[in-house]
Amino acid sequence: MTKESKFKVEKSILIPIILFAIISIITIFATRSILGSEYQSLYLKQIIWYVVGFILAYLMMTVGNKFLYNNAYLFYLIGIILLVLVLFFGSEINNAKCWFVIPYIGSFQPSEFMKVFLMITLARMISDFNERNETHEIGDEFKFLLKVLMVVGLPSILTFIEPDTGAVLIYFVITIVMLFVGGFRSRWFIISVSIIALLLGSFIFLYLFKQDLFISIFGTSFFYRMDRLLNWSNSSGMQYTNGITAIASAGAFGHGFGNTPIYFPEMQTDFIFAVYASNFGFVGTFILLGLIIFFDTTIIGLAEKSTNISDKLLVGGVISVLLFQQVFNISMTIGLLPIMGITLPFISYGGSSLISYMILIGMLFNISNENIRFKN
Repeated sequence: MTKESKFKVEKSILIPIILFAIISIITIFATRSILGSEYQSLYLKQIIWYVVGFILAYLMMTVGNKFLYNNAYLFYLIGIILLVLVLFFGSEINNAKCWFVIPYIGSFQPSEFMKVFLMITLARMISDFNERNETHEIGDEFKFLLKVLMVVGLPSILTFIEPDTGAVLIYFVITIVMLFVGGFRSRWFIISVSIIALLLGSFIFLYLFKQDLFISIFGTSFFYRMDRLLNWSNSSGMQYTNGITAIASAGAFGHGFGNTPIYFPEMQTDFIFAVYASNFGFVGTFILLGLIIFFDTTIIGLAEKSTNISDKLLVGGVISVLLFQQVFNISMTIGLLPIMGITLPFISYGGSSLISYMILIGMLFNISNENIRFKN
């Protein structure tokens, strides 16, 4: 009798990840012809990050999701400590103090891992609440949502101070989707959207008509960040202009591998999609988009098949982040949304981002493994 393997890896998740790795590495390699000497080895580092990521994904499979949920609050505390420490001891890059720089290794961004810790924590909180309150009384829901607001608000404030507005948006996207999956009343989402709209309207009013008051309250730095966001549609900066030029000139099959026609900033991270599209054209772009859609729908299918509420919540958090970053990154690259430093998952260069996602992939493998064993 042959011994059955402990782990049954979902091939419809594993194969796209391997293809993403190949696409990421060759696209980053293609930037070598334009970027300076200090960026020539980025593709090698990305290979290392992927190797480390697969090892961590396997580690997540060995410890199991139950261990992670049971220690959710400890992970949350670690994330908060890291966000505090980076404000005091982090290195300032591009006017933001978001990273710890480790000599000879690279940079480490706590906000990327805070996304994972927040998903685990919210999955634990919402699951515990649903077990204790099957009827979801309005008063109980309100008190719980206040707790959630505090749990999400603390890392949001710390991350906003860095500043990293994109990560803050991702925290709130995670929260809204996971609460929706958790079965909370729609009235809370309507109220939340109304409050956010009111606050946003107040910000915009002060920015447009009371600029001196706006600067005295929020500071000059935040004023310029608002200026960048609200004037994105009129942007003609080199990053946007050159990026869209590289894409538009690619044609059906692109300029060819390694033949990115023009330089634009952050081409290995935020604008990696423009590099890929310029090299492989519209045909290559449709292939990548098809792979992304197949990958996302497979993950959504995990939630539909799972019988564990914590796992359903986690899948909701994962797919919300993936969709948000995929749509936002590609949209900002082609000028449909403002440029906010949001990367394309699994494709953009970056150790912290990639490793955090590979940890989540390991947890998704656990969920698929449980689904297969439950079915059998």
